[in-house]
Amino acid sequence: MNRTIIFHKEYFLDFYKTLDIKVKSKIQFVFELIKQVENVPRKFLAPMTGYEGLFEIRVEYQSNICRVFCCFDKGKLMVLFNGSRGKTQKTAKKETEKAMKLKDEYFRLRKIKS
Repeated sequence: MNRTIIFHKEYFLDFYKTLDIKVKSKIQFVFELIKQVENVPRKFLAPMTGYEGLFEIRVEYQSNICRVFCCFDKGKLMVLFNGSRGKTQKTAKKETEKAMKLKDEYFRLRKIKS
């Protein structure tokens, strides 16, 4: 498996810049896993229930959970949107809805370009 990871606009990068170096390191590890492993364990990458086509990358560090919202485009391309962090297992609805809007925007813009 050889997936490519891209960013839609600056949302993920803005989020990433706010993170501790050890969290960044774990996120990089998960990205490498996603790039290279066909069946990524659900612990790290799982579809979002009720949000068609949206996935969540999860990274746990100490008592925090970082989430990066993403989708697949043509199977081998992963598109990263926004991220969030918190201390609970529950994903913030506001961030999930923002990710869905960004996903829709990404595909709308891609369609215009092609």
